[in-house]
Amino acid sequence: MYIISSKNMLLKAQHQGYAVPAFNIHNLETMQVVVETAAEMRSPLILAGTPGTYSYAGTGNVVAIARDLAKHWDHPLALHLDHHEDLPDITRKVQAGIRSVMIDGSHHAFEENVELVKSVVELSHRYDASVEAELGRLGGVEDDLVVDAKDALYTNPQQAREFVSRTGIDSLAVAIGTAHGLYAAEPKLDFDRLAAIRECVDVPLVLHGASGLPEGDIRRAISLGVCKVNVATELKIAFSDALKQYFIEQPGANDPRHYMQPAKEAMKEVVRKVIHVCGCEGQL
Repeated sequence: MYIISSKNMLLKAQHQGYAVPAFNIHNLETMQVVVETAAEMRSPLILAGTPGTYSYAGTGNVVAIARDLAKHWDHPLALHLDHHEDLPDITRKVQAGIRSVMIDGSHHAFEENVELVKSVVELSHRYDASVEAELGRLGGVEDDLVVDAKDALYTNPQQAREFVSRTGIDSLAVAIGTAHGLYAAEPKLDFDRLAAIRECVDVPLVLHGASGLPEGDIRRAISLGVCKVNVATELKIAFSDALKQYFIEQPGANDPRHYMQPAKEAMKEVVRKVIHVCGCEGQL
């Protein structure tokens, strides 16, 4: 099996004090770069896609490409459903071979969130798929997800204890002051809250919105129990900036086999940096 659950890789990270990077992918080229770089660095890896990504690329295509890349590099990986909200949609994708699910019911009231997450856990665990859920909300924009900053709510540590106990999730995404997209001002993470959450729950913790965070903040979050770090916007910017620069310098270019190369190289540098910051090189 090359497409695996994220459960054991996150438990190993939790035990050994590093984090597993989850890179949001969008097309063939981004998947190639992320898997190749992780394989070269012997890093555990999660490929994450939002509903918009799976709709754009096609779930079957994403699964087939991920499986082939993992086999080619002899590098097992988790293919992840990022910020999914619909149980029937999740069911179809799990049945298609995906073994890592993030159910986002954070916009619901607590009891409704619990019931939705429990239904996803029941479904996913039947297929040996791991489940991540979010308590509290991040501000910002990520593909189909838009949350006004004023509506972002931090995770309550005591409520987190109840949430994990009642739902049976495998990992918990926490809201401690990060945001999707790039930061308009210097982020101020609530590390005391993160430490309190760690005291209340024993499942691996997940940090969304890592693009643009200072490396010191990411490392400190890992030291306080974060075992999975999500990166999306930083990859997209590196890719698109390099691609645009190539066309500025060579406006007559028309062969994607050529103009995609500098974009892929730019993104590879981001992947290498994130793996290094997560401290997971050589941990496969």
